[in-house]
Amino acid sequence: MAEIKNVTGTAFIVAEYRAEENSAPDPLYRDSIVELFLNDATKQAAASALVASPSAKEGVKLRTRYLDDALDERIARGCRQVVILGSGLDTRAVRKKAAGVAYFELDDKATLDLKKTRYSERGLQAALTLIPANYVTDDWIVLLAENEFDFDLPTHIIWEGNTMYLTYDGMKRVMMTIRERIRYASLSFDYLSTKVIDESTGDAGLSALVEHFARLGAPWITGIDDVYALSDELGLDVIQNVLTADLHRGHWPTRPMSSTFLRFYSLCTLATKLESARSTQSRS
Repeated sequence: MAEIKNVTGTAFIVAEYRAEENSAPDPLYRDSIVELFLNDATKQAAASALVASPSAKEGVKLRTRYLDDALDERIARGCRQVVILGSGLDTRAVRKKAAGVAYFELDDKATLDLKKTRYSERGLQAALTLIPANYVTDDWIVLLAENEFDFDLPTHIIWEGNTMYLTYDGMKRVMMTIRERIRYASLSFDYLSTKVIDESTGDAGLSALVEHFARLGAPWITGIDDVYALSDELGLDVIQNVLTADLHRGHWPTRPMSSTFLRFYSLCTLATKLESARSTQSRS
């Protein structure tokens, strides 16, 4: 399975975009914690990426809101564990603390060490276990087991900004592992259309964005054409699937989209059959 290379650097770009929403007049969310990781260098990196496609920033903000809402919904339905794969500078363990809910984050040691240091400096507490690992090459299920993860508890998995960096088979293996090893599991993730990967959208600005991430050493290599067919193949249920363009229209009805990017970028929540049945019963 191909390794994800240099994705840590993109985490700072994403964090900058996420932080910007804090100063909006009517913000989609609030993330005051993310400011702990930012400086002049991260602002410059984010500005450079933005030149390629302004909609990339909008995509980050919309997916943050979607994933926050999905997490809130799963916790309301009885989720008691949250696993964040390739967590980067995700701050939900602090922002979304809930009684009886434990968080597990997996990412490279340098990223998690930075997070641990910044949280410690500010005295921030959370029910959070940081697991240094490359979940693509390491057996992340074994690592969870070694860190007191309970495979019998309802679990929500957040997989943000990752699928496009994996091979298609590698992406499917992660999903299959979730289905096979975590009985009561839901999974929220984002994905690109294969047209973005193939640079066949007809949007020169979007092609420039693809090439920009390739130059960063973090190329986008995988898209999904039909998430419903994929979920059927894997034996998972689609709880929700939405284009970020539709989220844009819903949250910002008077704001024009700055490029076609959001028409090719989606967010999805899947669940195992047992979790679908359990969570439905929890609300009945």
